[in-house]
Amino acid sequence: MTATDLMTRRYANLAGLLACVAMMGFALYSEYVLLLEPCPLCVFQRVATIGLGAVFLLAFLHNPAGWGARVYGVLIFAAAAAGAGIAGRHVRVQNLPADEVPACGAGLDYLMNTVPLTEVIREVLTGSGACAELKWSFLGLSMPAWVLICLTILGLFGVIANFRLPARRGAG
Repeated sequence: MTATDLMTRRYANLAGLLACVAMMGFALYSEYVLLLEPCPLCVFQRVATIGLGAVFLLAFLHNPAGWGARVYGVLIFAAAAAGAGIAGRHVRVQNLPADEVPACGAGLDYLMNTVPLTEVIREVLTGSGACAELKWSFLGLSMPAWVLICLTILGLFGVIANFRLPARRGAG
């Protein structure tokens, strides 16, 4: 297998899937080894990353040509944009002045057990004091900032891969 064999839509989708797996691996490492408890916005970012990985997996397995590949490209972009939007909201909450940080609310487990799902989503996306804490950073960027960067890149990568790369070597 040569390098040009790997420049196909199928392998690009596999690479996107593996990137999502790596992101989730680091999230779980952060939670269980570094003991960084995820806030509700972190949990939503994880759900978006898993959703994006699922679309990359389906695109890898199905490997359609023509308009089918474009559908996967759009779905990948939508999943990545949703996750990037959540991560962007999280970055904003982390960068609010101290007097504008929302009060800590009920935990996600409590909300899921007591209020309708639409209310849970609204509450989580509003953010809370727990989401404003900066628990980890690398190169001056918080974990949600890195998630925002990664999901933006993966979304663009998925669109380019599914709109531009051939389904197989030599295919159009």
